[in-house]
Amino acid sequence: MTAKDKLLAQRIYMLLGALFITSLVVSNLIFKKFFYWHPFDLEVFNTKLFEISVGLLPYPITFLITDLISEIYGKKRANDIVVMGIFASLFSMLIVYIGNMVPATSWSPVQDELYTTVFGSTAIAVLASMMAYLFAQFIDIQIYHFWKRLTKGKHLWLRNNFSTFLSQFVDTFTVLFLLCSFGEISWDLFTGLLIAGFLFKVMIAALDTPLLYLGVFIFRKRFNLKINEEIDLM
Repeated sequence: MTAKDKLLAQRIYMLLGALFITSLVVSNLIFKKFFYWHPFDLEVFNTKLFEISVGLLPYPITFLITDLISEIYGKKRANDIVVMGIFASLFSMLIVYIGNMVPATSWSPVQDELYTTVFGSTAIAVLASMMAYLFAQFIDIQIYHFWKRLTKGKHLWLRNNFSTFLSQFVDTFTVLFLLCSFGEISWDLFTGLLIAGFLFKVMIAALDTPLLYLGVFIFRKRFNLKINEEIDLM
């Protein structure tokens, strides 16, 4: 690979990292709004099947990006992105917490009560999300590379979906368990939200498989990569 190609690969990696971190941090900040997506009018354990947090909307993007980075740049680079996401979440939590501590002026468009309502429990949410995220992302990367080694780089759809399905269940279960334990969500809603959240993520994961194929195809064509070949940025 030429120096020019390596520089381009490095810039793309940084861009993917920026998209990953942005999606993660935003999902932590907006999680308290729930909406009802109703392609099917069904209930599960007294909960609408697709009553889900808006925080789930950007979150599946993170798994697509880590799978793409795992495929093209390798396991270490994918793990590096996960660690950077943790630090970004911690830093955003600190900023939100400080913002909640300082008093609003009398003319401030957003008063203390409103700010606290929206962001006051963000520290708990980010803590829960980070723990779930840490488990889920590392599980996703480990399973992805297990299947990649087993299939010798073939059957991309298999490792993409198998790794994401299990990791998304771990993520959904962990974050809901912690939020219910902290009193943010009633335990009565746990089972229904778990099923609804997991099914929504599974559908998104299945839909993003063609996007992963497209991304891998573009990378392999641009950088002349063979099947199972990864870009070394060192």
